[in-house]
Amino acid sequence: MTRLPTWGLVVALGSVACTEGAIGSGVEAGATGGEPQTSASGGGASSGSVAGGSSADGAGPSTSSASATATTGSMASAASSGAASSGGGNTVCDQWKAARADLSEGTWSGSLAGCNAGDVSKKGRDNALSLVNLYRAMVGLPAVGLDAGYNDAAQACSLMMHANNQLSHFPPKNWKCYSDLGAGAAGKSNIATTPGVQAVDLYMIDPGNETTIGHRRWILSNSLGPIGLGSTSGFSCMWVIGGGGDAQKEFVAWPPPGQVPIEAWNVAFVSLDSTGWTVQSDSITMSGAKVTVSDGGVDKPVETVELLPNYGSAAAVRFNPKGWKTQAGHTYDVKVTGASKPIGYQVEVVGCP
Repeated sequence: MTRLPTWGLVVALGSVACTEGAIGSGVEAGATGGEPQTSASGGGASSGSVAGGSSADGAGPSTSSASATATTGSMASAASSGAASSGGGNTVCDQWKAARADLSEGTWSGSLAGCNAGDVSKKGRDNALSLVNLYRAMVGLPAVGLDAGYNDAAQACSLMMHANNQLSHFPPKNWKCYSDLGAGAAGKSNIATTPGVQAVDLYMIDPGNETTIGHRRWILSNSLGPIGLGSTSGFSCMWVIGGGGDAQKEFVAWPPPGQVPIEAWNVAFVSLDSTGWTVQSDSITMSGAKVTVSDGGVDKPVETVELLPNYGSAAAVRFNPKGWKTQAGHTYDVKVTGASKPIGYQVEVVGCP
């Protein structure tokens, strides 16, 4: 599988706008983000900001065989994209609820005084990893594990973002609590003005990042893994670039084929319909692609936009509902035409009370 250029992402103030890999409200790649937000809306998720890695080489701390394995809280990938399993107690709702039963952030042992990066407790790191692997399982991708070196670098990155109360993929050396370790991670990570568990949901909705939806695409990348997770009480970094994954899935859609909880639309302060559904691929060219969505044989209007290449996948499109909202109990037939290969699948939206 061809290694993709390692551009990054940034999200700030809970909205996402991407240029050269930056996600944020008016935030350019590597530029600073805004003050963290604490108000809650959209399913109770707090607003926040995030950003993703950028670096040309993807090199980083060495991966030991022990640290590359999945830790407690990870989840085996589903047999098929988004499909509910037939075994008792293993439906998509059961999987969704199990992975989200504990969303606590754990505790941070560091402090800004003395620039002590400390660490996030095992519970917080495990819960964040569990969410990453929940989303990957739902699209039929293998679970990823953690790399101890990446964790350390992501922790140093989180301290820098917190100490300066802003986000940057290219933090200057005059930053408070600057370290080469943290700066290196900043260029290879999704970064957020929220702690690590909450950040995963924010990355998957990816508000304001209409040109790339890059955070989501990195989490759902064929090449992801192992990753690094670092978090303070208010900022976090997720090392995603330079992974050794090789899933070779022809395409990945979010929301995926099969059954999908309606709750997945509302895990952040804006809905998935607002930021857009996506289809990404490393082998199917999306130039000229158009998407149609129908519900019960009735076409539903959507806006189709080709996304910038090489953000976790070689190609991708997003499509946004126009004048309608996704509803539980409905099955949406999605067709992508005009790409180098046609794509078709159905999304069955279910409620998971």
